[in-house]
Amino acid sequence: MDRDQYQNVVHTFFDCQSNVITEIFGEFLAAMEAEQALPPGSCMSQNYETAQANPEIHLLPGNLKDARDAIFPYFWGTDGWSSPLHLENVRGPANFASLVGALACLLKNPNLCTDSYSQRSNELEVKSITALANLVFYHTKDPWGVFTSGGTVSNLYAGKIGVEKVQPGAMRDGIQAEELAAVVSDASHYCNKTIVGWLGMGLKSLHAVPVDNKLAMRLDKLQEKLDELYQAGKKVAYVVATFGTTDAFGIDDVAAIRKIIDETAQRYSAVVPHLHVDAAVGWTLCFFGDYDLQKNPLKFSEELLPWIAQAQKHARNLQYADSITIDVHKMGRAHYPSSAIIVNQRSDLRYLSRSVADTPYFCEADSRRDPALFTLECSRPGIGPYCVMASLNSIGLTGWQMLTARALELAYYLKQRLEKLEYCCVLNPGTCGANVVWWVLSKGRDAKKIYKDLEDGKLSPEDVGRFFAEIRRQFDKRDRNMNDAIDARLSYTTSIGFELNGYELPAWKAVFFNPKTDETVIDRLIESLEDL
Repeated sequence: MDRDQYQNVVHTFFDCQSNVITEIFGEFLAAMEAEQALPPGSCMSQNYETAQANPEIHLLPGNLKDARDAIFPYFWGTDGWSSPLHLENVRGPANFASLVGALACLLKNPNLCTDSYSQRSNELEVKSITALANLVFYHTKDPWGVFTSGGTVSNLYAGKIGVEKVQPGAMRDGIQAEELAAVVSDASHYCNKTIVGWLGMGLKSLHAVPVDNKLAMRLDKLQEKLDELYQAGKKVAYVVATFGTTDAFGIDDVAAIRKIIDETAQRYSAVVPHLHVDAAVGWTLCFFGDYDLQKNPLKFSEELLPWIAQAQKHARNLQYADSITIDVHKMGRAHYPSSAIIVNQRSDLRYLSRSVADTPYFCEADSRRDPALFTLECSRPGIGPYCVMASLNSIGLTGWQMLTARALELAYYLKQRLEKLEYCCVLNPGTCGANVVWWVLSKGRDAKKIYKDLEDGKLSPEDVGRFFAEIRRQFDKRDRNMNDAIDARLSYTTSIGFELNGYELPAWKAVFFNPKTDETVIDRLIESLEDL
């Protein structure tokens, strides 16, 4: 081997050349600044066949600018979601405090599974999990948890805990799938289907409970479903409540669900199901937990205060959950992945634990603190805790209250504007989140009357199909004719999670994620509806 050539490779790629790195990073930042002056990026031409046929691994060693050149076309071709016109979904720009955290993490590249591989970064995870736990569980005594690759994996952890509670030793002996059941709401995230499949329970074990017109799980139907399952000899492993459904921001009554599952399990002499809350979308409402509505120090509008009061009530009910999923990379505006599974009581993690003998690769692991002994992953990046603590502590509680309140304020404003249009009907008027779902029909239609007729069973299947098709056509028409420079990008859902007389409701959708969005964007949105 040519030692000089080898040393050159080592120097170029493993010595920290701060001047070169900062110059290249400055170029990426300049590209982002230029992008912010542009309208939302549409999907550029993609050729997957060419990408697969030309992987282009260079033969000879180069330098860091070669690294830049290899990825820059794809970086430029990826929308940063910085435009205030992005209203499609719970996706938007990450805050720059999170970027500081992410960069710090990437420089050290810790593996959070054990202290040996992460050192004080493991301590940072404990600190950030505890801070989040005290926020979402409204001050709790002995929480624990870990950051994962996303909400689905966080929910998977909760499902596994539930299985182990009702079938002890399932990790060792396997599960008896025919005995097990899991309960969710009709408006819950589709990842629940993925989870029962990956756990080996199968889709037949997943039971969905209808929701009311606020997209909240119907408690009477939950009671009926639990009675039905226990009478059939099933073991209900877990119940998932939702704190902010993805489309319409429905929130389940966690305290009432807790009472029902406890009393029902006791009546049937069964193990109490694990109560998990999927708060991936809605958890930021917890920032209002101790906000003084009487003094109103941030001078929120009188119209907004009832929504904050409602948010407080819902948020304080989270203390009755056994575990919770939060995605800080959603309304917490952090970088991916910043999802966490948090248990209210640390003792629940014993259901996932393994011995050091089971993990010879981590033979130095300490069961008192090292997550490797209960995590699914053997390699866990530190991005989550670094981004979260940087974001929480720089923006601060007051800053997060303002950001969250502004999103609620804009959603309320859009609902008010839409309600004044006869041919529009808001489908989630009573939810206190940043999401708005609604119908747009042709001018001359009375959308609210059509909704009421559907609710009362006065529409034929042919009428329903015709109106639903019209709602989609109106959306497509706006999409084709929109001015990219001034018109907000919306999304469309074929089902908001609520069935009306057996029909899943389609809807237009807007989510107020981007903090730069303001009333002028909404005013123009209303104009674009009038132009239809």
